[in-house]
Amino acid sequence: MKNILILGGTRFFGKRLVERLLEDGHEVTIATRGNTPDPFGDRVERLVLDRENKESLAQAVADGRVWEVVYDNICYSPQAAQDACDVFQGKVKRYILTSSLSVYDPSSHRNQEKDVNPYIYPITMGGKDDFSYAEGKRLAEAVFFQKADFPVCAVRFPIVLGEDDYTERLEFHIRRVQSGTPIGMPNLSAKLSLIDSEEAASFLSWLRTQRVEGPINACSQGDVKLSDIIGWIEKETGRKAIIQRESAKENASPFGVPESWTMDTSKAERLGYSFKPIRLWVPALIKQLSQQEIV
Repeated sequence: MKNILILGGTRFFGKRLVERLLEDGHEVTIATRGNTPDPFGDRVERLVLDRENKESLAQAVADGRVWEVVYDNICYSPQAAQDACDVFQGKVKRYILTSSLSVYDPSSHRNQEKDVNPYIYPITMGGKDDFSYAEGKRLAEAVFFQKADFPVCAVRFPIVLGEDDYTERLEFHIRRVQSGTPIGMPNLSAKLSLIDSEEAASFLSWLRTQRVEGPINACSQGDVKLSDIIGWIEKETGRKAIIQRESAKENASPFGVPESWTMDTSKAERLGYSFKPIRLWVPALIKQLSQQEIV
C-alpha cells in the first residue's frame, strides 16, 4: 500500500487514475480547489488548495507526511513547477508530471524524447498567463529536471480523448458534420498521435512501478490521418463533412494542425509497456459519441 497524492484528480483521466489506484489498494489523497465534485466518497482524503498559490500548496502538505508518489496533472508554468520543487523538498520519493505532445513542434517525423531536452532547456520564470500552453509545459519540465531534489518523470501525452472528455473536442467535429456546419482544417493529410483517457490513466498507474526518470512519450500505437477521423464521422452520421482550409475562428478544428504531430514511444515500449492500437478505439468512440449526439 502506497501513500499517493494526486494534484488534479477530480475529472477526466485524473479521475480514472484515482479509481485504478484505489482498486490496487493504495491510500489516495486528491488535491482540489473544492469546486469540482468527485465520486470517491470516503475512499480518498482531500486537500483543499490553490495550485497556483505557493503558500496554499505549502500549508496543505505541511503535516510532515512523505509521499511515495505525487502525480501532478495541473502544472502549466515554470513558477508552479518551482513552487512544487520548494514545497515537496524532502516530502516525496517520486514525482510524476503530466506533460504534453505540445512541447514538440509539428513535424514530418515522429518526435522522440531527445528532441526537446528539459535538462538543458533555458529557464524563464513566470506564471501560466505569461506563456503559451506549449512553452509553459516546456519550461515546467525544465524547472523540475534542473532544480528538483527528488526523482521526476514527465509523461508527454498527445490529445487525450474519451467519452469523459470535458473539452468535447471529438464532439466538436461530430456536431458540425451533423448540422452541416463547416470545419476548418488546413491539412486533412496531417497525422496525429492520440490516446484515450482509460489508457492515459493506465499508463500513469503503471509508471508508478517503474524507476524511470526524465521525459517519456505515451500514445496509442500508430497514428491517424485527420481525413480518416472525418471519414469515420461521415460514416456514423450519414452526412458529408464540409471542410475548409481557412475558416472562422469558431469553426476551427482543435485537431487542425498544419502538418503531422506524432510521437515515438520506443522508450516506454523498451520498459515493457504495450500501447493498444489507435484504430482499435477511435472509430468505436466516434460511433458511441455519434449515437449520443444524434439522440
